Amino acid sequence: MHAPAQLNLVVADLHATTAFYRRLGWPVREAPGGVHAACEVGGLLVEFDTDRFARAWGSPQLASGPGSVVLGVTVPDRESVDALHGELTAAGAPDLHGPHDAFWGARYALVADPDGRPVGIQSPIDPAMRRAPPPPA
Repeated sequence: MHAPAQLNLVVADLHATTAFYRRLGWPVREAPGGVHAACEVGGLLVEFDTDRFARAWGSPQLASGPGSVVLGVTVPDRESVDALHGELTAAGAPDLHGPHDAFWGARYALVADPDGRPVGIQSPIDPAMRRAPPPPA
């Protein structure tokens, strides 16, 4: 098995993005030059690169913006979902789905980071709160 070791996010505004992830408690460090930042979270190296810098090391197709990735963060309890959601939206993060009791038994909310990437906020799962999932839309 190859365990995930690194996640690179291509971002439009490095300073806005690092401020957003610092509000999640991530120890983001910006490198000199304003084109790269990084941190380690739960053993995973997360790197943030501007569009310009990502094209320099990667591919001309690399660009910031939302995609099919949802980043997830876990908070200690159900109340913390509401609190963090409120903090992030008060700081300007778009609300994609307000705090609610999700069918899988967790309290869950979804906001967007500065590039529109969805970020899920989830409490620990309470088996007593589980229910059948809704039908697909």
